[in-house]
Amino acid sequence: MGSESAFAEFFDTIIERGIDSAPDFITLDGGEGGTGAAPMPLMDLVGVSIREALLRVSAMRNERGLKDRIRIVASGKLVNPGDIAWALCAGADFVTSARGFMFSLGCIQALKCNKNTCPTGITTHDPRFQKGLLKSTTKSRPTPKASLKKSKPLPIPSVCRNPAKCAVIMCGSCNLTGPAFRCRHCIRAKHYRSPAQMLHDF
Repeated sequence: MGSESAFAEFFDTIIERGIDSAPDFITLDGGEGGTGAAPMPLMDLVGVSIREALLRVSAMRNERGLKDRIRIVASGKLVNPGDIAWALCAGADFVTSARGFMFSLGCIQALKCNKNTCPTGITTHDPRFQKGLLKSTTKSRPTPKASLKKSKPLPIPSVCRNPAKCAVIMCGSCNLTGPAFRCRHCIRAKHYRSPAQMLHDF
C-alpha cells in the first residue's frame, strides 16, 4: 500500500461498474516485505506497514459492502501465532508467510538474493552454492540460530503447522470456537508510551 486514496478510488470504481467486476482477492504486503535484493532505504522507508495498511484497506472494503465478495490476503513478516491472530482480527481472510519458510530452509539474510551467490543455496542457480540446500524440503533443516545453539533441527512442515495450531489455541483461550479471530474487539493494541486500546478504536 502506497496511497490510501488509490485504494478508495479502486473500491469506488468497483461499486460503479458492479460487484461482478471485483477481484476475488487482494494480496496486501506491508512495507516490511521484500528480500535481500531490495536496497535498504526501500526496505526501511518505503511503503506502509502491514500494521497500518491492513486496518485501512479492510475498513474501506467493509464500508462499501464488499467483505463477502473480496478476500484480503495479508503478508509482511507475519510469522508467529500472534501475528496470525492479529491479522485475522484486523480484517485479513488469509495469512501468508515467505520469510518463515526461508528461515526454515536455512536463510541467514546474507542480502545476496539478487547476486546469484546466496551462500545457503536458496536463491541461486549456482551448483556450488546449491549443495548447501537439502534436496528434500520435507526433511528437517537446522535454522541459523539452531545451528549456533546445537539444538534439534526444525522440520520445514512444522513451520506451517505449528503457528496455525498455536493460533487456534489462542482462539480457544479467548472462548472462541475454531480459528475465529475475525473481529477487532478480540484484541488490544499498544503503541509506544501510550495506553492499550481496542483494535476497533483505531
